[in-house]
Amino acid sequence: MLGNEPADPVAKGTLATAKQAWKDLFRWQMRVEVTNDLGETHCEWQDPAPLKNPISLAAKLSGKDWLCFMVGLLSWMADAFDFHALSIQTFKLANYYNRSKTDISTAITLTLLLRSVGAAFFGLAGDKWGRKWPMVFNMIVLGVLQIATIYSATFQQFLAVRSLFGLFMGGVYGNAIAMALENCPVEARGFMSGVLQQGYSMGYVFAACANLGVGGDTDSWKTVFWIAAGLSIFMGIVRIFLPESKQFIEAKKAGKKGTSAGAFWGETKEMIRKEWRLVVYCIVLMTWFNFYSHTSQDSYTTFMLTEKALDNSGASRASILMKVGACVGGTIIGYLSQWLGRRRAIVLAALFSGLLIPAWILPHGEGGLSASGFFMQFFVQGAWGVIPIHLNELSPPAFRSSFPGITYQVGNMISSPSAQIVNAVAESISVTGDNGKPAPAYGPTMGVATAIIAIGIMVTTAFGPEKRGRRFEEERAAGVVVEGKDLEDQTGSSEGKSQAKHLDDVETEKKVEAKAL
Repeated sequence: MLGNEPADPVAKGTLATAKQAWKDLFRWQMRVEVTNDLGETHCEWQDPAPLKNPISLAAKLSGKDWLCFMVGLLSWMADAFDFHALSIQTFKLANYYNRSKTDISTAITLTLLLRSVGAAFFGLAGDKWGRKWPMVFNMIVLGVLQIATIYSATFQQFLAVRSLFGLFMGGVYGNAIAMALENCPVEARGFMSGVLQQGYSMGYVFAACANLGVGGDTDSWKTVFWIAAGLSIFMGIVRIFLPESKQFIEAKKAGKKGTSAGAFWGETKEMIRKEWRLVVYCIVLMTWFNFYSHTSQDSYTTFMLTEKALDNSGASRASILMKVGACVGGTIIGYLSQWLGRRRAIVLAALFSGLLIPAWILPHGEGGLSASGFFMQFFVQGAWGVIPIHLNELSPPAFRSSFPGITYQVGNMISSPSAQIVNAVAESISVTGDNGKPAPAYGPTMGVATAIIAIGIMVTTAFGPEKRGRRFEEERAAGVVVEGKDLEDQTGSSEGKSQAKHLDDVETEKKVEAKAL
């Protein structure tokens, strides 16, 4: 785009980056790094692309692109169903194991705590060996662990199984969103990111529907877990018969020598050394976001059952409508972020969610709680709808499987006590419930916590980077030998150094010839 106004280079350093990001937030044009065919990079101001019809955006995906997207979406949905099968049945499980609701929420804490370990292992496996087989293994083992939960006879066995569940659950997100989004055309990514993130909300909706269908009997929680196990194992089997990510295969083909384990791990360490500020920033951002979702939803069904005195059916219906709002909001705001900007979309969504807090916790009866829950989650998950593509664009290009998954799950690990904290604080304070009896103060606790978190998200996002429209699909995979430096680093031999020098000389000659032309 020759007519675009030149922009200052992207700032270096924490304070300089924050200052530049804050100023850029209030400028409609986007600061974009542009690299020409000679590898020369400069920054310029670009106008955001006009919003396009979502149907036309979806039509830009080929049949194979849609297949990859649906695999990522449904795997993420099954993963969310597995998790929410526990969180929406805290009341039943507390009765089944004769424990307090705070004790049961310990299982949620352990699951979230250990997801980061699985994200690191399976995310790096996805970058090294592909998106397919790590996901297959993940999904089948998750189903088996759901069945193991059903047969946990004691509370200690229950906690042990849920800890293992967290390890394997952590590996799904990074590979799922890489598989889904790296095959999407650039202009469709904002919209498709919003749709993709709603796999999490869809998992909640289907878990709530299952909970509604099985009734309120204490032992009925097992049926929901059987359904969850079937979904995960089914997705693992389906994934076996589908191809590897197109771009992962093409990235691997870019290397004449294939991949090297030494080069892969060396490149991983080098990425962390160079991008540690970005790694820390994304972990902080995802910590806020995970507090955001878990604080505003994990105890909401319990809130309606206790403080608002709804029965199981009423609370389940309200939970379903709440997450329908999440699906709608995430899709719409994710779509708008392509035009509005990733950071502006997140900041505005978090602001509106904060303003809605009183209307969210004060209503009485199923109708009012359903409506307020719908709009609250419209904006909570609306902000979340931007996250898949925002993380992919911020990621070092060769680490699109591991980087989003690890930063997301480390944030999950740090925020893992969120449900336990809400339950502990709420149960330590009594308010008068809708039935006139003392009840745990879930409403005030969730309201205050969510207000603090929404402010944290707005501040962190406003001072952070953005790389909307980044063409990460053109980059090679991690560890692929494509340059002389790789050969020299991996062999350390005189032959490798000779090959390295030869490749460097050839590349230099090409650039000189291109400039002359």
